[in-house]
Amino acid sequence: METWNTILVQQEGQAAIVTINRSAKLNALNGETLEELSRVLSALEKDESVRGIILTGAGQKAFVAGADIGEFEGIRVAEAKQMAHYGHTHVMDRIQNFEKPVIAAVNGFALGGGLELAMACHIRIASDSARFGLPEVSLGIIPGYGGTQRLPQLVGRGKALEMIMTGEMIGAADALSWGLVNRVVPMGELIETCLQLLTTIFTRPKQAIAYAIKAIQAGLEDPKTGQQTEIDLFGESFGTADSREGIKAFLERRKPNF
Repeated sequence: METWNTILVQQEGQAAIVTINRSAKLNALNGETLEELSRVLSALEKDESVRGIILTGAGQKAFVAGADIGEFEGIRVAEAKQMAHYGHTHVMDRIQNFEKPVIAAVNGFALGGGLELAMACHIRIASDSARFGLPEVSLGIIPGYGGTQRLPQLVGRGKALEMIMTGEMIGAADALSWGLVNRVVPMGELIETCLQLLTTIFTRPKQAIAYAIKAIQAGLEDPKTGQQTEIDLFGESFGTADSREGIKAFLERRKPNF
């Protein structure tokens, strides 16, 4: 795989660890980082040796501490819309719809675009020192990479409005109790916990995992469409060799050989 200016990619077995590598800027998202993330996703999507992704930030201070605000100065309305559209279509929506599981290992500040990046992932595991927030209103703007859409889905309308309208941060314990993250672990156990979770997922058939991601996403976009998507993919799953093996193994009271 090619090298990147703002990203590191390391493979651990069937998992790829993708690290935003701008620690001097607290891993803030700039245009180059978003473009490289898009290319990394394309490469990992095609790589048959990779079955899942862990997304994290360099160092122990920040996952991603927001967008690079220096790029906002003097930006015009049309340019701002184009920026948001690129982030949505090339990075955030692609992660949410990615057929391979993507886990955010939140190792510090996840603010603004950083929280939006984490929310696009399928699962979020946080260190006990992680902090979360969407502070865009303090700049006179609103979240632009899916924050107003994904946060209410995870924490509910009231909590989402509280976070967005105050712009204040919450800690890992609140993030867990609100449903923003799946687990909270000590910093030293963060990546290993994510790897263990992916290892468990890798014991399940990858086609079934891809179908589950697709069906859940369809329901988030439109419950009626989601129900039909589930019906269709439920039926399609019976046409796979994995389903035949899984059902046969269950009836024979043995472990399946996927």
